Amino acid sequence: MQDGKIMSPQDSEAAGAEAMEEQKTQNQGYVEPTAPSLPPPSPPPTGPPEYLRPRLIFHTQLAHGSPTGRIHGFTNVKELYAKIAEVFNISPSEILFCTLNSHKVDMQKLLGGQIGLEDFIFAHVRGETKEVEVTKTEDALGLTITDNGAGYAFIKRIKEGSTIDQLKTVCVGDHIEAINDQSIVGCRHYEVAKMLKEQPRGIPFTLRLVGPKKAFDMIGMRTRAPKSNEGKMVNGKETLRLRSKGAATVQEVQNEFEESATKKVDDLLESYMGIRDLELATTIVEAGKDKKNPDDFAEALDSVLGDFAFPDVFLFDVWGAIGDVKNGRI
Repeated sequence: MQDGKIMSPQDSEAAGAEAMEEQKTQNQGYVEPTAPSLPPPSPPPTGPPEYLRPRLIFHTQLAHGSPTGRIHGFTNVKELYAKIAEVFNISPSEILFCTLNSHKVDMQKLLGGQIGLEDFIFAHVRGETKEVEVTKTEDALGLTITDNGAGYAFIKRIKEGSTIDQLKTVCVGDHIEAINDQSIVGCRHYEVAKMLKEQPRGIPFTLRLVGPKKAFDMIGMRTRAPKSNEGKMVNGKETLRLRSKGAATVQEVQNEFEESATKKVDDLLESYMGIRDLELATTIVEAGKDKKNPDDFAEALDSVLGDFAFPDVFLFDVWGAIGDVKNGRI
């Protein structure tokens, strides 16, 4: 019924359509509300939480005497020297080499590519500079050379009865700074050994050497700091492995096979090249321990140590030494 009139079904249907059209017109421009968009999810963490990462802290002194300092946050030898230099307010170039757990010039305690987590680091700094004239009487001088990983080659061993052994001013631990006034700072130990080997017999040449600074009245200050677990992962079977490329890593000490093979390879390095280098020997053993034949070993070694250009006879003897140790023949 509309205005007192009874509507037919057709009229009622038309009125409903008209009402719907009017409502549609009123709703134009209205946007139905939507829920606010959520922020994008955070990427998953790529490593352990910061509080789970131990900060390895090492104690250090200058070998000739100093208070005890603490260092951390280094990943290679150059950074280690920089940290020590910062603690004692000296230049990193003053540090000739470091020994572990001994302030003496003890080549058996020399810091190489690994530091035990409980090791105490002694830094040996530049002392007296001296020059010595040398004349070769035989092909070999009787020197074994190593380097500190930061550009300084120094004498690790002097063969008894050799040419150099007759020169009492030349000592184990002396840094070889120049040959015939040609600076060799920055040269690797194998390069220095090659230069010395190439010096002709019977013709004098000059070595400029720098010895480590000797201890005087500060000897009493060399007391070892109390053991502290602060900030350390304390496990006597772990070491910090320093690498010339890449980050340092904490790893287990070498097993019996790796230790024996590394020593044998280090002996071969001295025999063939006049150098000793435990880090280099360790790298060679790691490259060869899982190889099935000498060709694979030579290829693996060339990929990581190609700059050394090892002679084939050396590679053959190293392969044999690793095999002998692996099979219990040594």
